[in-house]
Amino acid sequence: MTWLEVKLFLREPLTVMFALALPLVVLFVMGGVFGNEVDAEFYRGVGAMDFYVPAYVALVCASVGLISLPAHIAGARERGVLKRYHASSMPAWVVVGAEVLVTVLLAAVSSVVLVAVAAPLHGVTAPQSPGEVVGGFVLVAFAFAAVGVMLGAILPTARAAQALGVMAWFVMLMLGAGPPPEVLSDALNAVGDVMPLRHAARVMQDGWLGLDAGLSWLISAGFLVGSAAVAVRFFRWE
Repeated sequence: MTWLEVKLFLREPLTVMFALALPLVVLFVMGGVFGNEVDAEFYRGVGAMDFYVPAYVALVCASVGLISLPAHIAGARERGVLKRYHASSMPAWVVVGAEVLVTVLLAAVSSVVLVAVAAPLHGVTAPQSPGEVVGGFVLVAFAFAAVGVMLGAILPTARAAQALGVMAWFVMLMLGAGPPPEVLSDALNAVGDVMPLRHAARVMQDGWLGLDAGLSWLISAGFLVGSAAVAVRFFRWE
């Protein structure tokens, strides 16, 4: 089932664009503008690209989880694919589990590509705690996958899922992984603090740069559990 879902995902141009291409484009733009000079006033006291690269790993997870996954689930329901799975006695956990595994796999591949490009191009600092980085990625990837399944369970059509996912992604980019918090107003920082991407970025920066993530690990786990609970409650075959 997972292998089938991999092939179906890769047939969708939006998936490839948002999972692989767009984060690289954003990386090139931000790297060209800010470089990687250390500024004690901004970027939590590290270089701009050292700040952004782990945050953009979280952004990749958000790209797949918020945009590709909900549209894929809602589209499968809209076309009657989920109904046929249900008629063939396919358990819901198999269908959803395959979607989640593909989401995490795509996020992992895209993240490796992102880091492989950024490290030599901008001289990005190597992770201080690789094990913690891997653990953080697993948490963040599954958290956004859970959010994606929730949106796919609630939203009625693929078009609605795409529209909401793209809008949420861009808002989170601007308030959670874009401008450093020091340049945002108190109101915008308050909005950013309730969004999963800001906490996901801090989780990734925690192990990568040795920065204090505060409660972000716990909050990211809360998004995972809460979204999964809502998805289970509202998942529909048709």
